[in-house]
Amino acid sequence: MRKLKVLFIAAGILACGLVATHGAYAGEGDTAKLLAVLPNTKLSLADGIKQTTKGEEVPISGKFELDDNGKLSLSVYTAEKGLSVLPEKNVLKELAGSPEQAAWAPESEVFKDVEHVARSSQHLVLNALSHLSLLAIVEDASKHASGIVYSINPTLHGRKAVFEVLVANKDKVAKLTYDIPSGKFLGSK
Repeated sequence: MRKLKVLFIAAGILACGLVATHGAYAGEGDTAKLLAVLPNTKLSLADGIKQTTKGEEVPISGKFELDDNGKLSLSVYTAEKGLSVLPEKNVLKELAGSPEQAAWAPESEVFKDVEHVARSSQHLVLNALSHLSLLAIVEDASKHASGIVYSINPTLHGRKAVFEVLVANKDKVAKLTYDIPSGKFLGSK
């Protein structure tokens, strides 16, 4: 078990080196456009996370975003074989689709490009360090800030592993931070 943990940490360091920031937070103009259409969703981020949790498959990050056509999309990255399987032996993918109807029917894309493989490898490793699921963090975030929880991203601040959660309330965005290992709420900005 210790060897597996060391391998996860090493994979995380490698992924972090490949992907300094992954751009989950769009530019100011894109954020304004996203916030304008976000109320059109019929689903919550928690709904998408619940739907993508099947068997061993686990969500490792999730967000509402604008797709290539400028339409609202719900995107959840998953590790198909679970958190205890190393990234290079796992199937890392994205499930994405329109959340503007009651039934979410996402398309699935298995990552093959370096950028997405590195980003999702980092997400897998950081989630493996947590005692709490993404769903538990998203549900807690909705208690700390009013509005629509629209993004959860495991990341590093320096050498500290944290979940960053974004909550939209009209045209304002609150960023909540949680310690990954403990799941403790660290504050909001």
